[in-house]
Amino acid sequence: MHLHDFWFLLIAVLWTGYFFLEGFDFGIGVLTKTLAKDRTERRVLINTIGPVWDGNEVWLITAAGATFAAFPDWYATLFSGFYLPLLAVLVCLIVRGVAFEYRHKRSEERWQRNWENAIFWCSLLPAFLWGVAFANIVRGVPIGPDKNYTGDVLDLLNPYALLGGLFTLVLFTFHGAVFAALKTVGDIRARARAHAARYGLAAVALAAAFLAWTQAESGNGRSLPVAVVAVVALLVALALNRAGREGWAFALSGVTVVAVFAMVFLALFPDVMPSSSDPAWSLTVSDASSSPYTLRIMTWVAGFMTPVIVGYQAWTYWVFRKRIGTQHIPAAH
Repeated sequence: MHLHDFWFLLIAVLWTGYFFLEGFDFGIGVLTKTLAKDRTERRVLINTIGPVWDGNEVWLITAAGATFAAFPDWYATLFSGFYLPLLAVLVCLIVRGVAFEYRHKRSEERWQRNWENAIFWCSLLPAFLWGVAFANIVRGVPIGPDKNYTGDVLDLLNPYALLGGLFTLVLFTFHGAVFAALKTVGDIRARARAHAARYGLAAVALAAAFLAWTQAESGNGRSLPVAVVAVVALLVALALNRAGREGWAFALSGVTVVAVFAMVFLALFPDVMPSSSDPAWSLTVSDASSSPYTLRIMTWVAGFMTPVIVGYQAWTYWVFRKRIGTQHIPAAH
């Protein structure tokens, strides 16, 4: 395997890991308005991800940094062409992080309500925009012979990309609802399972439409089995959620997220950014990568740092593994 192929694989793992972890974060943020009945229950939901949400975002920083270092032409074309949606994602992630920390700093109802609205919208928008972005990447966007994006923001709002955005929004919300059922007790746990059932059914319909469209337009023999795994895992996750097996349901919803983005990257390879203007102008793993020397240095660094990051995050999840409920929230909150 060439180093540029290896780094495409590693970047796919990093982005997929980010969506697996941040996906249920986004889902919890959406559920603060659709599942929680009052401020105490919203606090319970926020507390389920309180110890881990910022660690989950490390995967985004690592994925973006690795993309920049290993495939600078891909990074430049992607972040220049998708500037406005990615800027919106960045602003949402900043505001959401501030909202988590500042919501409880003052007791006034208006203060807390404003930050809760920020958590909701700044979870919903990135969950939608990431789907739009990656759907456009696999479908192809206008790229000229100089590797520059030649379209505008309206080119990104095509029916396929909007379907991808709606699918990731619903899938992440389902993922978050299963996580909420896994991490809570009492009435909120039961309602989280009911919400997961509804969002899961919607996700099945959207998955069938989006994955079939992706396979028909961009798929290959590698991506088809993974698409089937995604749909089957989603159906099994629904059944396990109905049976009250939250741990296994969460594992299978995670498999669904992983399989969906694995299918996207498998459909993409060996391109990193297809050109809809002329296939000859597409960016590929070979012509968009850094020098072999750079990739070798990065490989040694990744070999050392990746186990450290994974080990630390696994330890964090183990430490904060217990369920919580409204009885654990002090009255002052």
